[in-house]
Parts: sequence; structure tokens; C-alpha cells
Amino acid sequence: MRFVDQIRIHAKAGDGGNGCCSFRREKYIPHGGPDGGDGGGGGDIILQADHDTDNLVALFFEPLVRSARGGHGKGKNKHGRSAGPTIVRVPAGTVVHRAGREHGDPVEEEPIADLTEHGQRFILCKGGDGGKGNTHFKSSTNRVPRQHTKGFPGEEGWFSLELRTIADVGLVGYPNAGKSTLLGAISAAHPKTAPYPFTTLHPVIGVVDLPEYNRLTVADIPGIIEGAHDNKGLGHEFLRHIVRCKMLLFVLDMAGSEGRSPIADYQSLRKELRLYDPTLVKKPSAVVANKSDLPAAASHADAFRKKFPKMPVVEISALEKSGLGPLIEKMQQ
Repeated sequence: MRFVDQIRIHAKAGDGGNGCCSFRREKYIPHGGPDGGDGGGGGDIILQADHDTDNLVALFFEPLVRSARGGHGKGKNKHGRSAGPTIVRVPAGTVVHRAGREHGDPVEEEPIADLTEHGQRFILCKGGDGGKGNTHFKSSTNRVPRQHTKGFPGEEGWFSLELRTIADVGLVGYPNAGKSTLLGAISAAHPKTAPYPFTTLHPVIGVVDLPEYNRLTVADIPGIIEGAHDNKGLGHEFLRHIVRCKMLLFVLDMAGSEGRSPIADYQSLRKELRLYDPTLVKKPSAVVANKSDLPAAASHADAFRKKFPKMPVVEISALEKSGLGPLIEKMQQ
């Protein structure tokens, strides 16, 4: 299924119904007076965070969101029916910005809403109020009022929705470092794995069960390469998903099976995170020394610990599922 984490939509709330101009005409009641009812209110457009929704693909196919208008007023003081709200379910972690009319227009820097909790709601566009019937205009000097008002238009505008994945732990690493294999080993998630770079094309979240019925969520962030902060590779497409993680795990190919140095990889990853958002390098973090079952891994791990003595290092083999217990304990801490 297509994964969409950024979408631009146009939303239009419902217009209010018109007020009615009517007079009571019944047998034996020659001076019935005005009895025009009010129009009903237009429907709101509401965004609601939903933990059962994991991306914005529904809005990709329906980027024009509309809500129903209110009913018109009728005679005998009958008010028009107010339209119900249109509720659009979005993933928890969705940030809403007001956008320009054209695709090239800049997006406002400050978000107008940040939906982070399940069930949290935000009124994106308010429905218009209904018009007044001629009953409201009667007075001692105006006994036959023909004035009535039309319904007010509902709010509308262009908006940019951006998903920032909410997870306890984010797996960060170069392509083919073993992040997807690790996520599949510690959770019930089944991310695609293959022996070529950029196998993972969108963030995958797995749930890790802990003792005493506790659990934590782990996000596999697609491979970051040098220059990602300048939007190279997958770049900004997925760097935004790291921002909300409480802890970062740097997954390194400690055996250097891809011909790269684990130390250089770690330094490069931290540099890219710092250039994208300086707060990322201040998050609690640890290094996952993956592929420790290969011969060169032990010597590389010793050199890494000497270079970075304060950084916690957990040696594992995601493929062999060894060393996962200490890693889960570290995440739980």
C-alpha cells in the first residue's frame, strides 16, 4: 500500500442555511404575523488523531474535503437542520500548517495544530451560521417584516498536513545496517528486507512487549546517507520522523561488511542529525553493534569503544537473534 506522510489539501466547511420569509395564514386567524424559521448551521471539518491510522493515504486520493451545508428555514417557525461535522481521521503525530493556494507558495513556519494523542480533535474549518428568519425582525412599528438573512459561508482554505511518527525508540543507520532485520527480531513487525540499499521506503513501527504488561514502540527510519540534511537520498522525507522519538539507537554494521568504517558511519550519522535539527543529538542514545557474528566485528567494536568511551554499545546479531535481551533492557531503561 502507498505510504503518504505529507499531503496538501483544500478544506471547505458547510455554508449556513438561509432564513425564511413566511407569514402565518390560517383560517380564522387574519393577522397571523411572521413565522419564518432560521437556517441551520453548516458542518465543521474536524481532524481527529487516530492510532489505527498510520499514514495520510486517504487524503491523497481525496484532497478536497467538503462538509454539508445547513438546511434552509421554513414557514411555521421551522428551523433548518444543522449539518453534522465531517471528521477526517489522521495518524497521531500529524502537524497541520496553513498553506498557500499554489504548490509553490511557502508554508507557514508555525503549525496551527499538532495532533499527538489518540482522540485529540482540531476544528480545521468552522461551519457557517444559519440565517435569520423574518420572525426576528417583527416589532411594534414593523408588523409585516419581509427582512430575512442568508446563511453565512463556511470557512475554507489550503492546508499542509505533515506526519511525524511518534515512537519511543528510533532506529537510525545507513542502508543495509540491519535496522529492518532488528525490528523484525524484537517485535511482530514484518518490514521488507533485501540485500540492497533503500529496501525500506517508509517508516515501519513495531511494538516490543516488556515484562509486567508494558510495551514500547520502535520505529525503523529508512536509511540515512551523507547529505541527508540537504535532502539527498531519502533526506527530509524521513528525517522528520526522528524528531518525536524519545531515544535513538544508532544501528551500525560493526563488521564493516559493506566496506565502510563503523566509526565513520557513526560520526556521519550524528553530523546529519545535528545539521537537520540540533536537538536530535541531545536525545538519549546508544549504539547497536550489529552483525557481531562476523569475524571482523570484535576488533571494530574494541576500536569503537576506545574512540567513544562514554557511548553505550550493545553487541548483537539481528540475523542470529543474539544479544537482543540486553538491548531490550537498555531500551526499557
